[in-house]
Amino acid sequence: MNTDLSNYRKSYEKEQLLESNISDNPMELFQKWFYEVDTNFEVEETNAMTISTIGLDGYPKSRVVLLKRYTYEGFIFYTNYNSEKGKAIEQNPNVCLSFFWNSAERQIIIKGKAEKISENLSDGYFESRPRGSQLGAIVSNQSEVIKNRDILENKLVKLEKEFEGKEIPRPNFWGGYLVRPVEIEFWQGRPNRLHDRIRYQLQDDYNWKINRLSP
Repeated sequence: MNTDLSNYRKSYEKEQLLESNISDNPMELFQKWFYEVDTNFEVEETNAMTISTIGLDGYPKSRVVLLKRYTYEGFIFYTNYNSEKGKAIEQNPNVCLSFFWNSAERQIIIKGKAEKISENLSDGYFESRPRGSQLGAIVSNQSEVIKNRDILENKLVKLEKEFEGKEIPRPNFWGGYLVRPVEIEFWQGRPNRLHDRIRYQLQDDYNWKINRLSP
């Protein structure tokens, strides 16, 4: 197989990112960009983000998860703590998040440290989920090898009967992570591949150092 993709080209011309219109705090710029993309562009899941971890085998691995909340502290998502990503985070909490909003010609890359959120916050979010999603979290031993899909379907049917008319408790192996950023880069596509790249780096005094990077 030899597929040549060298003619795949696109000129980025929609927006610009200048020092004159950014905030001192990157979370404020993130909120601005997220709102603009969510409101003005055709993006099906604006909160879809890629999280990269260093696995137990020493290899980096990336997968898409959904951002469920963000504050000045950082970014929150939920998963199975016993999953491959959960085990990787337990061993090495340094992670990378990235958003790519193609229709807006924007990208955000976030380096940070992941930590489990409080149990009551995980409980609150779990209670807000549809019952099917609650049961799915219990059914799946995420990342474990299974023989076939029937195992999942049969387990789901059994749990549906077990919890019929009852509240479904959050399993202790499922919950949220907060990623506290130490570096956030905002990327805006520009013509001639001269893209705008603005990087925020957290300093010891908790202020953010801002630099423009060459594309």
